[in-house]
Amino acid sequence: MDNILLGIDIGGTTVKIGMVDHEGEIIHKWEIPTTIGSQSHLLVHHIWQSVLDYADSFSLKTTQLKGIGIGAPGFIDNKTGIVHEAVNIGWKNYHLADEFKKISGLPIFVENDANVAALGENWIGGGNHAKHLIAVTLGTGVGGGIIIDGSIVTGESGTAGEIGHLTIDPHGYDCNCGRKGCLETITSATGIVNQAMDLIASNPKSKLANFYMEQGSITAKDVFTLADTGDSLSQGIIDYTADVLGRALANTAIITNPSIILIGGGVSKAGDPFILLIETYFKKYALKRISENCVIKRAELGNDAGMIGAAYLVKQNSD
Repeated sequence: MDNILLGIDIGGTTVKIGMVDHEGEIIHKWEIPTTIGSQSHLLVHHIWQSVLDYADSFSLKTTQLKGIGIGAPGFIDNKTGIVHEAVNIGWKNYHLADEFKKISGLPIFVENDANVAALGENWIGGGNHAKHLIAVTLGTGVGGGIIIDGSIVTGESGTAGEIGHLTIDPHGYDCNCGRKGCLETITSATGIVNQAMDLIASNPKSKLANFYMEQGSITAKDVFTLADTGDSLSQGIIDYTADVLGRALANTAIITNPSIILIGGGVSKAGDPFILLIETYFKKYALKRISENCVIKRAELGNDAGMIGAAYLVKQNSD
């Protein structure tokens, strides 16, 4: 098999790597730990050695690879392949594309991780080749990818679509970006915990507080579980989270007018009731003409979305 698309999705904990065909079918996939911090400059070498080892085990040659697509966190210039800043990895003004090209000799295409997830979902997932789409990833943070007229929107400096950094409350929680009250400080898994800790402090005898005292910690998943058991404080957190996210999506949609909004990431695993709640608030805040022509649903590809979307970068730039 020739012309294999290699997709690489670099995360803060693991790197997901996949060999994908031109129809989006995964041929082989695997993952390796992410090398971060003072050793982050070695990550490219670790990834490429893993590709060589894996290819060898399946009697494949690197000459069978059409190119390499990479999704990486942080602020990225997709024209130069420079990662201007990826805090969790430890990269600053890192020439990711050049480093990969030097070591592999293959065409390299680099894009923000949330953007490649949107591309993957639109290629073979929930987007179904939509011309106008918003994809939101609710994880430790909130990632966003916007597709208009079939193309991902990157903007002048590669930061378009950073929905997670819409300012919701200027006096709110500190954000990793250095500002306050960003969307991700409320609607991410971290944001849900932020809300829970505030309520625990102000309601020390509540069911939520008792759970925290017994367990010694609390997660977003715990909040959803407690809400399902009827805990009113946890239900309030879920409702407020959906309200804030629905409003942010309505404001974003008034600019982009999408036909589909996809919700992915770990928090989306809370299931359809949470998605329906987000949709309810979206319809409350959105222009009727926009909401009547837009569907909100869960993303379909799970953890493979970024890897498949990264592979699509190769297809998109070589077909």
